[in-house]
Amino acid sequence: MRDPGAATNRATYLAVLVAALGYFVDIYDLILFSVIRMKSLGELGLSGEALTTQGLRLLDMQMYGMLLGGILWGVLGDKRGRLSVLFGSILLYSLANILNGMVSDVDTYAWLRLVAGVGLAGELGAGITLVAELMSIQGRGYGTMVVAGVGLMGGIAAGLLGDALHWRTAYYVGGGMGLLLLALRIGVHESGMFAGLQQRGGVRRGDFFQLFTDLGRLRRYLAVILSGLPIWFVFAILVSLAPEMGAALGLDPAPNAAYAVLWAYVGIALGDLASGTLSQLLRSRRKVMALFIGLTAVTLGLYLGLGGRSLATFYATCAGVGLASGYWAVFVTTASEQFGTNLRATVTTTAPNFVRGAVPLLTASFQALKPELGVPGAALGVGVACLSVALLSVWQLEETFGRDLDFVEE
Repeated sequence: MRDPGAATNRATYLAVLVAALGYFVDIYDLILFSVIRMKSLGELGLSGEALTTQGLRLLDMQMYGMLLGGILWGVLGDKRGRLSVLFGSILLYSLANILNGMVSDVDTYAWLRLVAGVGLAGELGAGITLVAELMSIQGRGYGTMVVAGVGLMGGIAAGLLGDALHWRTAYYVGGGMGLLLLALRIGVHESGMFAGLQQRGGVRRGDFFQLFTDLGRLRRYLAVILSGLPIWFVFAILVSLAPEMGAALGLDPAPNAAYAVLWAYVGIALGDLASGTLSQLLRSRRKVMALFIGLTAVTLGLYLGLGGRSLATFYATCAGVGLASGYWAVFVTTASEQFGTNLRATVTTTAPNFVRGAVPLLTASFQALKPELGVPGAALGVGVACLSVALLSVWQLEETFGRDLDFVEE
């Protein structure tokens, strides 16, 4: 006779595996553009300042897509289920990856980055929601840590393959990995909490505007989003713009974008494993997020103060800011734990994408401050603002470690 407990455990482990591998390919594609930005745009005929301005434009298009996709997939996750979003988003970003490898002009490239952004927006929120609802109260922090930790290795793969392969081939590899992953969809089961919610009447599911109809709920939602700002400040300004930042700090030759991403993501992956484990040991999400925000402030100072000494030192400081900002796993786990089952996928999907979607605001602020403060001064100004807002937001959040997630938002 089959042991139902063992079957349940296998289903849970498979869900963790699929969510983790899906996030690996998600991050690979998300980071790949920053790695191949200069050589892909150069091959398309751009040079000089246009490499920076058009590169930021394409990055912004990707992030606008993630904003739109975050809302779309989040609502669908609470209305149609976590699995439909998990595999639908993987299919969309895989196809978009392949098409990105076929572009012949910058405008088409920009629109395809928008489409890719829509696809990339869904996988993490659906995967984290599914894992959090399938796992035990005591173990879900480790489950979401594995998803984020394995997923963030995709950034390392993007750094290695983006540098080693032709940029078109690197896109094809990402698309192929995603399509292969869809074969694992057999055997992954829907969350029992969501299945139970479907049987209940009178509960609004996936109502995005419900987040704005109650002041306490809105305050909680904004606090979740703003607590993650330093993570994407580090990547969008300090890492993505590594060639420009390094040159402004006095390095000649300027840093290689692929190496900066590689070392930053080594740090981020280690940071996520450390922050996730620490949150389980300390039995607190808030304390760990506050600690890592403080560490990000310290490493920002080291990056700006020491990064210009040598290329090796610069890459080491990229790893340092990556490690310090590596609380993404705790951030998305907190998002999933803050809200009821009828809004959980909506929040867990939109919150990370609104953080990512803040990138155009961060880069615009950086560009606006640059003429007056210079490149390092502009980065410092934007960084201090992000860190201050994030720390205040964490202070506003409720502690959610050990919370039973089987509840709804009225």
